[in-house]
Amino acid sequence: MKPVKFFYQPRCPHCLRAMEEMDALLAREPYARLSVERIDELAEPELADRYDYYYVPTFYVGDSKAHEGAIRPGEVEAVLRRALDRE
Repeated sequence: MKPVKFFYQPRCPHCLRAMEEMDALLAREPYARLSVERIDELAEPELADRYDYYYVPTFYVGDSKAHEGAIRPGEVEAVLRRALDRE
């Protein structure tokens, strides 16, 4: 399993939708075993500035950007599945 970083802004509707889908997935197996670090880029700008992205929500799986920007149904699950893969 790889760690997941989730960059968001608290008032972003796309971020809230992604967070809602992610929370539902993390409540069940096999996703419940994943570690997701949630980073509010407004509260932690120094940390957010270390990563190469422009839009939120943004997901990193390990050291690779897995998704950036508006999210469609199923894309959060694709990101979490990628984190479960053993590469």
